[in-house]
Amino acid sequence: MRTLAVLGLLLFVGATAPYEQSAWTTPQSAIDEVVFGQLWRLKITPANPCSDAVFLRRVHLDVIGMLPTAEEATQFLSDKRPDKRRLLVDALLERDEFADYQAMRWCDVLRVKSEFPINLWPNAVQAYHRWIRTSIRENKPYDVFARELLTASGSNFRVPPVNFYRAVQSKQPEAIAQAVALTFMGTRAEKWPAEKLDGMSQFFNQIGYKSTAEWKEEIVFHDFAKAATRPSDFATATFPEGTTIQLPPGRDPRQVFAEWLISPKNQQFNRCIVNRIWCWLLGRGIVHEPDDFRSDNPPVNAALLASLERELIASKYDLKRIYRVILNSRTYQLSSIPQTESPAAGAHFAQHPLRPLGAEVLIDAINQVTGTDEKYTSAIPEPYTVMPDGQRAIDLPDGSITSSFLELFGRPARDSGLESERSPKPTPDQRLHLLNSTHIQRKVEQSPKLRALSRGKARVVDLYLTILSRPPTDEEVKVWREYAASKASIERDAWTDLTWALLNSPEFLYRH
Repeated sequence: MRTLAVLGLLLFVGATAPYEQSAWTTPQSAIDEVVFGQLWRLKITPANPCSDAVFLRRVHLDVIGMLPTAEEATQFLSDKRPDKRRLLVDALLERDEFADYQAMRWCDVLRVKSEFPINLWPNAVQAYHRWIRTSIRENKPYDVFARELLTASGSNFRVPPVNFYRAVQSKQPEAIAQAVALTFMGTRAEKWPAEKLDGMSQFFNQIGYKSTAEWKEEIVFHDFAKAATRPSDFATATFPEGTTIQLPPGRDPRQVFAEWLISPKNQQFNRCIVNRIWCWLLGRGIVHEPDDFRSDNPPVNAALLASLERELIASKYDLKRIYRVILNSRTYQLSSIPQTESPAAGAHFAQHPLRPLGAEVLIDAINQVTGTDEKYTSAIPEPYTVMPDGQRAIDLPDGSITSSFLELFGRPARDSGLESERSPKPTPDQRLHLLNSTHIQRKVEQSPKLRALSRGKARVVDLYLTILSRPPTDEEVKVWREYAASKASIERDAWTDLTWALLNSPEFLYRH
């Protein structure tokens, strides 16, 4: 095991560390006006703006789930244009990797998984994942995306959105209503009064399912026969806000519910999605947890939530617009170094939160840095048992395809659709794996990419740019030279030690 003292090579987290700018942060957008206004009223001092290097790394991880390359870091850090952050945001939102990474997030929410307790089966998973990713890549308006999920009928292999109904652990109308409320309204309907849940369930009482001659294929459809044989049981339904209606004869009640749900006047629908995106980018929701909207869990900043809702409606449900507005705000671009000891600072977004990299992003980052890959296998022989070489973890379509690393580092099971399924807290087993496993050691010691860097003229600078997306400080270079000199007879080991130390540093392992 390598000495833990090697980690001291990079732990220079102080006033001179390259993580923030000294300029005072002033509001720049509607988001900033309401966030900084509230901080002022609470007498909480916001953090300084983050440095260009921190912003570069942060926005790459949050938007595309990848580190910037050393070349991208060099280009951005040397760019003198005053609007280079805005230009970078625009460029990242147009990359294919944006669709890859956001599709992974949506697959967690929509429970995209082949096997128990969600039984979509592999062919359906492939089709569903492809549809989700295409919808994001094409920037399908969110109201259209929700309507298609709620109203689709047809084969689960050939009409991908119908898998929304199959990715529920029960086909009972009450279970479906709970899944709809959680996904699109951010509320946990199992805690509702029984009559409220029953009233909403009536919109999903006429869903039918039938198998076909093709193995594991199932047709989801509006079953007119249910209403025809028992008309009194299907006469009325009640929207979650309390309005009871007569269901139109011969019309699919899911369409009626979808029209109510996606109306611009429906605050539950609008605020759920902007709050979810805010949580993905800022580490916690304005309503937190982002899928726990209820009367006794109010937003920490109601004006901020209302501002984002207005932006969503004005943009005609363009989710990229919401990402762009948040990413360009001064609030998002604050440093993670606090300027106050107030315990309320984090909840009111006075600084950027420190968050461990998720399992998929972390292993992809390690592989990107080392030029290695992982082997992902599936016990289900459809469409293949061994994933292709170069498979990125964020591109895995099926929650049933896993690995010991992903399991250890908290990849969600995709059983419930709750954001809390993804474990955010590091564990001792995770630290031991990173510090002392042959898995990580082999990647470092056998990496052709790192060996090539070790022979370069600017090797320490290039290594820092590759792993931390910034050049080393003068102090870090000095410490490195002293350490390398002390091991001159085995200089290659010193280089490996530095690589290992950087990969195990909080600066690499956390979003910051």
